[in-house]
Parts: sequence; C-alpha cells; structure tokens
Amino acid sequence: MKQIASEQELKAVAEKTQSQIDLRKNGKFDKDAKELVVRVCMESSCIGSGATKVYEEFNKLVGEYMGNKPVKVLGVVGTGCHGICEIGPSVIINPGNILYAKVQPKDVKEIVESHLVKGEIVERLLYHEPATGEVKKSFEETDFFKNQTRKVLGKNALMDPWKIEDYITLGGYQALFKAMKTMTPDEVLSVVKTSNLRGRGGAGFPTGNKWTFVRQAQSDIKYVVCNGDEGDPGAYMNRSVLEGNPHSVIEGMVIGAYAIGNVKQGYAYIRAEYPYAILKIQEAIKQAKEAGFLGDNILGTGMNFDIDVFPGAGAFVCGEETALLSSIEGKMGRPRQRPPFPANVGGGLFGYPTTINNVETWSNIPEIILHGAEEFAKYGTEKATGTKTFSLVGKINNTGLVEVPMGTPIRKIIYDIGGGIPNGKKFKAVQMGGPSGGVVSAAHLDTPVDYDALTAIGAIVGSGGMVVMDEDSCMVDVAKFFLGFTKDESCGKCVPCREGIPQMVVILEKITEGKATMEDLKKLESLAMMIKSASLCALGQTAPNPVLSTIRHFRDEYEAHIKEKRCPAGVCKALIQYSIDSEKCIGCGLCAKNCPQNAITGEKKQAHHIDPELCIKCGICKTVCKFNAVKVE
Repeated sequence: MKQIASEQELKAVAEKTQSQIDLRKNGKFDKDAKELVVRVCMESSCIGSGATKVYEEFNKLVGEYMGNKPVKVLGVVGTGCHGICEIGPSVIINPGNILYAKVQPKDVKEIVESHLVKGEIVERLLYHEPATGEVKKSFEETDFFKNQTRKVLGKNALMDPWKIEDYITLGGYQALFKAMKTMTPDEVLSVVKTSNLRGRGGAGFPTGNKWTFVRQAQSDIKYVVCNGDEGDPGAYMNRSVLEGNPHSVIEGMVIGAYAIGNVKQGYAYIRAEYPYAILKIQEAIKQAKEAGFLGDNILGTGMNFDIDVFPGAGAFVCGEETALLSSIEGKMGRPRQRPPFPANVGGGLFGYPTTINNVETWSNIPEIILHGAEEFAKYGTEKATGTKTFSLVGKINNTGLVEVPMGTPIRKIIYDIGGGIPNGKKFKAVQMGGPSGGVVSAAHLDTPVDYDALTAIGAIVGSGGMVVMDEDSCMVDVAKFFLGFTKDESCGKCVPCREGIPQMVVILEKITEGKATMEDLKKLESLAMMIKSASLCALGQTAPNPVLSTIRHFRDEYEAHIKEKRCPAGVCKALIQYSIDSEKCIGCGLCAKNCPQNAITGEKKQAHHIDPELCIKCGICKTVCKFNAVKVE
C-alpha cells in the first residue's frame, strides 16, 4: 500500500472494501440474496478446535460450487474472535449474521449447498441457548451478544486482522488523523483526561494522569510501552485484541506518543506463548509503516515514531511494569524499588521516562479521540467510565470473551451473558482478577463491576479474568491453587514473597489433608497480612488475596476441614471416601471397566463395590456412572 498523507486518500482506501464491510455489519437475511460473506473465527481457541480446516474447506468449496451459480460470495473471511468460545469453531454468514456453532470440516459442504446456494439455513448447526434450548438464528439475537456493549471487541468479528484496509474501512486511523492534523498534544492529553479512562491492566490508574507525568518529565528521550504479558490463568482478553484487531493498539500507541512528546520508540511486550498475536502485530506494524502511520515523518507532520515487538519469556512477574522494563533491557525480569517510578527520570526504560499501558487501554484511545471524551463516558459509572472486557471461563455455560459497561452487576455477566451454571448446579463463587484478585460469593452477585466496589469485598477488576465455580468447588483447594501459582511465579527477590508464600502453601496443604489446627488458620491470616504489607511489588502484595477472600466469605469451609476433618465439596482427597450406592447401582460395570486401579468389583447386574485400600480417588467412576450411584463422602 502506498503512503496515505491525507484524509481523502484514507477515504479512498475505505471505499474499496466498504461493500464487504457493510454486508458483514448490517446484512439482513434474504433467501434470494445475490451476495454473501462467510466469516470464520480464526482466533487461537477456534484454531485449536479445527477452524483452520473449516476455513480452508469453505474457500475450496465456495470456488467449486459458486462457479456456475447466480449467487455471488463476496468472500470467505478469517476474522478475530466472535466471542462465544464455547461453540467454536463458529461461523457467521451474511446477509443476516446467521450463526453456526461447532462447525467441523464435514459440515461445510452442507452449509455451502444449502445456505449459500439454495438460501436454506442449516437448522441443526444453529446456536442453542444453553439455559432454555431456544434456537437463535443470528448472532445479535443471542443472549450472549445482546447483553453486551462491544466497543473494544466489536470490530473483531468483522475484519480480517491481516488486512489494514479492513481496519481503515471500519474507521481505523481516522483518530490518528484527527489528533495529529487538528489537535495539539495538550488537547489530546486533555481529552484522555476528561474521558477518565483508567488503566485496564489491573490497578485502574487514570491513563491521562500517567501520560501527564511522562509529558512533564524533563528528558529529551521518552518511551511508550504496551504491556501484552497477559499471564492470569483463564485470561485471554488481550490476546484476542492483538489477534483480532492489532491496528487499534498501534494507533493508540502512536496517538499516545504524539500527546506525550519526545517519544521516538515504543515497545509491544507480548508473551511468547501468544505466537499468533506476535505474528499479527508484526504484520500490522509493517503495514502501518507502508501506509505512513508509523515510522519517519508520520502523516507528513515531521514526527518520527517506531514500534518494536519484544516477546516475553512467560514469567508472570513481568506483568509488573518495572520487571517488564528490566526484561526489555535484557536483564532478569525482576521488579525494581520505587521511587523512582517509570514515569520519572531514572525509573523508566533505560532510565528514561516511560508510559506503560496494557493492550486494552491502548485500544480504547482511538475511540476516545475520534468520538470524544463525553461519548466514551456515557458508558460505565462516574468513577469508572467506558467498558471492560472479561474472559468468562470455568463452570459456566457460555465460556468466552465479554465486554460490558463498567458498573454492570456480576449477576448479569454470569447469568444473562454467560447462560448460568451447567448441569443445574448452583453458583458458588467467581474468582475476579486472577491470582492477584479474590473470590466473589453468591451473596455478592449484585456487586457492580468497578474498581472500588470489588475492592470493598476483597476482589479486584484486575486485567479481567473471571473464573466461575459451582457447588462442587472447594474454596480451600481454590486458594491453594492460586497461591501455588504465585509461589512458582515469584522472582524471589524479596524475603516476604520468597519465604512467606511457600509457608502459606504449606499451611493450606495441611488444611486440605486434615492435619491443621485453628492455630494454623490464625497463622495463615497473619502471614497473609505480613506479605501484603512488606513485599516489594504487586505480585507479593496481592498474592494472599485469594486466601484472605476465601477465608472472609467461606470461613465455614476452612473450619470444616480443620475441626471436622471434612471437605464439604468432596474435593480434598485426604478427607473423602468413594463408595457405591447399592440401591442405585444396576451393575452395568462401566465404573469397573474405567477404574485405573481395578479397585471396583462386582457381578454383572449386581451392585458393585469400591475397595478403599486400592482406590486413588481419581473420580473417574463418578464421571462415567450414568445412574449417579457413586457417592463421595
């Protein structure tokens, strides 16, 4: 693509693909439609489910079947994440935004022959609401979609992330033109401040204030950094943006560099476990340079700014900003003592003032500049404006990526969007904010998603991970899992984190084994408070949160483990026993066939028995039993 130096040239590029984009966005289903677009989700999770072969099969068969037909297929588009990851690979066909779920290569021929050629929807592949079983033909009709406000994720399902033209057609780089051609850096900074955008990476620090500190720092060299080191278990919002809409991050970083001033170099720090994200943003950077949005003399303004991609090695602690900076500098990724802060001389990258924002924060910037601070602040609350993305995983019907206005009640996310808990189970808790966050119990389901409200009940917004747990989850075991994760990921630089967290894990192990006393529980809480107050960085300061929040909301479970030597959820192996209900068992033998220890015996059509000496409590027998005859006590 030749360089774009004017809004007229930008408009000309947009017009070339306008018809396809309009059809992807606004098409109405018409049996006699002559133009169609097939959108295949090509995000990592769908690729893992076979989306690549589905995409290839569509391209192959569309060419074969459409040759002599009056129907015209405008294209087969590999898009970013559609959102409902539970039903991947998902396919959306326009006109009509018809949503097909769990599409396999063998299904493609039927879709092409019936839908594309004859205009007849393939009913068996349509999406079914998990709670009601109701069939929903179009994407926007689903409860999952209609209860969201998709500002950051909205373009993902519409564009081919490998093509800058698609991004431009959807309004991309218009904000950059507006900022650099019609606004001063101070005016850009003022708009970001007025929007009250708070960092979406965890702490929720006001973005405009962070930029102002770096702008005011006395230095001829400054940096901007994108933190794409998304390491929370179950979180993949940033990956989705990088894979589905990488140009939004680039545009946001260029605008940020312009507003801050004296910034010639930026870095996108992306964990190496995100290979598709790295490849896509590298290609997007290349295309942005060719178009004149990045590199030397951007848009003819004389501004020089470039972005390099730095793959992170996967250390969770490098999500902490000073550890991330050390990693880019080629040092061990360990947090630094503050002050000086990254925004100050001596505290940032290579000692120069540096602004660090996460992927979602940067991707909000173009929308704020293009449409104004007031439009952005229409969503959310007074203290927490805009929308927030979440990855909804765990014991939930609709796993996937969610975007809602800040202030949305957790209950709405779990039930209206997520479709509730599978298999008729009861909701028990949701872990908010990953290992740095805490659990929210059923009693607090109506808590709004904002920074202050969640902090008040012992959780955090964090980067946006939501791990849902049902009645079969043991909260002591959950706390042990998250604390074990942070123990393994601690850099070991400071004593409270290095020595204190392992001691907390030891106590939790004693509790789950039925060997602890109430004095151990008291010691666990004391250790947690010491580590929070004395650790060097946010990893150690927040690591005890899952323990403290589970004790706060589920203290009775801790006491049951300690006083009664019982795990109420039937999870902790040392405190449970497997047996078979003779009245329910029909002697089918399925449990015995699947037992890895041959611990189950019994005659055909007779009640079976589990030998407790041989049983390793793996739970396979309970999983395969069709008659609910296996008991855990």
